[in-house]
Amino acid sequence: MQYSLGIDAGGTFTDGVIIRDSDGVIMDATKVLTTYPDPIGGIKKVIDSLNPEYVQDVKLVSVSTTLSTNTILEDTGFPVGVILVGDYVIPKEGFPAKYYVQLSGGHTSNGEEAAPLDEDGVKLFALEVKDHVAAFSVSSFFSNRNSEHELRVKEIIRELTGLPVVCGHELSQEVGAYDRAITAYLNAQLLPITHKFIQSIMQDIKSRGMDANLLMLKCDGSVVGMEEALERPIESIFSGPAASLVGASFLTKYDTCAMVDVGGTSTDVALIRNGVPELSEQGAVVGGWKTMVKAIRMETSATGGDSHVWIQDQKFYIGPRRVIPLCRAATLYQGFLERFKESKSPSRKLLCENVQPTKFFVRTGLKPLELTRTEEEIFDVIQGAPVSYVDIFQRLKKQPSVRALDGLIQKRLVQSIGFTPTDALHVLGEFNQWETEASIIGAERIAKQLRMTKEEVANMVKKKVAKNMASDLISYLVDGISQPIIDQMLSGNNYTRFKVETPVILLGGPVVAYKEEMEKLIDANIVVPEHASVGNAVGALVGKGIKRVEVLIKKDFAPITGEDVTDEELKNAKEVISYFVFTPEGRQIFPDYIQAFDYARNTGKEIIMDYMKAAGYGKDEVEIEVTKKELMVREGEEPVETKVIVVGIGTSKLVVEKDVIPEYMRKKAISSRSAEDSYSGK
Repeated sequence: MQYSLGIDAGGTFTDGVIIRDSDGVIMDATKVLTTYPDPIGGIKKVIDSLNPEYVQDVKLVSVSTTLSTNTILEDTGFPVGVILVGDYVIPKEGFPAKYYVQLSGGHTSNGEEAAPLDEDGVKLFALEVKDHVAAFSVSSFFSNRNSEHELRVKEIIRELTGLPVVCGHELSQEVGAYDRAITAYLNAQLLPITHKFIQSIMQDIKSRGMDANLLMLKCDGSVVGMEEALERPIESIFSGPAASLVGASFLTKYDTCAMVDVGGTSTDVALIRNGVPELSEQGAVVGGWKTMVKAIRMETSATGGDSHVWIQDQKFYIGPRRVIPLCRAATLYQGFLERFKESKSPSRKLLCENVQPTKFFVRTGLKPLELTRTEEEIFDVIQGAPVSYVDIFQRLKKQPSVRALDGLIQKRLVQSIGFTPTDALHVLGEFNQWETEASIIGAERIAKQLRMTKEEVANMVKKKVAKNMASDLISYLVDGISQPIIDQMLSGNNYTRFKVETPVILLGGPVVAYKEEMEKLIDANIVVPEHASVGNAVGALVGKGIKRVEVLIKKDFAPITGEDVTDEELKNAKEVISYFVFTPEGRQIFPDYIQAFDYARNTGKEIIMDYMKAAGYGKDEVEIEVTKKELMVREGEEPVETKVIVVGIGTSKLVVEKDVIPEYMRKKAISSRSAEDSYSGK
């Protein structure tokens, strides 16, 4: 018997599942705390926690991780040498890389050379910075129309330095030179980190005697082999939500469904239609940087199981910051429960987000750098055991600076502990994973401030989380209604109950606790599947092999020349129109639209099949659909621009060897489109 192992290393938990290859049955599942900042420790704990009888027969391991996302958010990537070729407009604050140069070269929108490449400048820059960087990236103007200059720069740098080089055109064929440059730069930053991460997993797998292949999940819900994962780590950003979405579909057997995933930090909403995740029209934005990475379209809000519940001026708030739940802190820190019982509450007048009767602070273990005097004073009195604001007050013998305390939290030197939705569920008896008594004490302290009972406080928090989940879902599904209006419609005694035809799948640890409240607000088939708590790990494993290729056809009114041009065409040169076709493999020119379209479609299919073949799929295991988006000037005329979109989807590798693919996995896994969008000659 053979098995496959799926692992999702999330922000709070690292989940693992083992699935039997023959029929897709989940044989074992586990959940452990994520190890930060290096997730490999949590991944090893996951494998250690699973049934060793299944582990030894695992032949496929697939992983989704927040490693790339966190690296970009925290700006902890490796230094990169960036070469910008062409007439780039750099913002006043400069390009984000420490080492970058702008050189002459690049192409026009038709792929013609705009200026010769400054090869001497490339060589000089490479030799100057090669000892200070771990990789290079190069982005040339209109490299999506002609990649010659980027490829030449790559060749020069590799000859001179031997270091890896990322080209912008390798990551995107979209228009937008600066965003393409940012994407290439961020991808280059991640190369050494991803290499170490993958190498560590493979070494661990090998040390256990497992003869298994390793795959990674991308942010569009597809899986890739190690070669592509090592070359394009940027494409794994937001792979967690993508894993949850694919997992929701697999667990419920719905090809089309909406997913609401409640994690520790946030709630994510996304949609899968006909087996294919809905993608964002815009590139993914991470850490404030707009990239050209195609990710699932999702709605994210800062409400999760670990969101801080706090009070001020007789009102309560949830989030946006994350804290360690009181119930979990009581199991993590010896003696914390007793200290919590004995601790004094701060004055009502001082209450704010960081001054609460339920909030404590503890060091993270990171080394402090460049602290202000007031930050240093507070940091010195916060040691290994959690302390409250009142404790800090008493030790300093003066009122601590809330701003300085907040600065320590933002610098990740101090971690907060507080009351959370997870604590509220412990109070209600609907979730009992950690120390319930700590949660009850926290609820009692908040209740005293709000003149309520602890049960009323817990129910109030639970209802607020459910309302936020419903609001996020409606905001995602319905265009043109702002979030504040949706919140207002869902509020009060005479609230609006929305009807949603698409099945709604809830994922997350104790998410079943919110199902009834969600059903009061939304008329829909709301499902909490078995193994909902590890749906993301399931998704990391069952993601399909998906490859998208976009080819642009551009109408050009300049007369064409060459051996294939007839005398009659040259005689009527003013009327001659040519069609430029820009593919990932280069530029071609055709005298008529039908030839251009045929070439674009066939080239896209060839690229898809080459990719799928390399991924281990046979010809009969791949479905391909071609669609197009046209820009028309006048009705009845041929389009000025046509984007030909070729999508290939491989049958799930999970069960292909036994040919026991569940019926819902056999359904057509390509987004349906209207007949008018499809090319009749397909």
